[in-house]
Amino acid sequence: MDEYFMKEAIKEAEKAYKDMEIPVGAVIVLDGQIIGRGYNRVETLKNSLAHAEIIALDEASKSLDAWRLIDCTIYVTLEPCAMCSGAIVNSRIKRLVIGTSDPKRGCAGSLINIVNHKGLNHRLQVKTGVLEKECKTILQNFFKRLRKNKKN
Repeated sequence: MDEYFMKEAIKEAEKAYKDMEIPVGAVIVLDGQIIGRGYNRVETLKNSLAHAEIIALDEASKSLDAWRLIDCTIYVTLEPCAMCSGAIVNSRIKRLVIGTSDPKRGCAGSLINIVNHKGLNHRLQVKTGVLEKECKTILQNFFKRLRKNKKN
């Protein structure tokens, strides 16, 4: 099931790619159903909060009419940053599934580990490397395209 839902997150990342946004996608699942989707829209919305995870969390909360997303799983193509990791913890998500790690900004174990920090009141299960090659490739292709466009 993890691969199926990560493919859905990749579809979201592809939307960001088409919009010239850093291609990160996220979906939130409860009982086998997607209740929230999101992709990066920082540049489009001119809003530093418009990360894929935040958008998906907002949609899932509206879907459930609740801020606590207990028993939900979030699938993200790239390891969440500090802001998104904190929001995921605050939402009480049960499980985080990551496509590829982010050694420069990842806050679910790479750089620091907010999602399982002993000082916080909630910790979650984390699984990494689901469809890692596909998730990494879309990011690499995006940055190659961006560098090429800057040269022209």
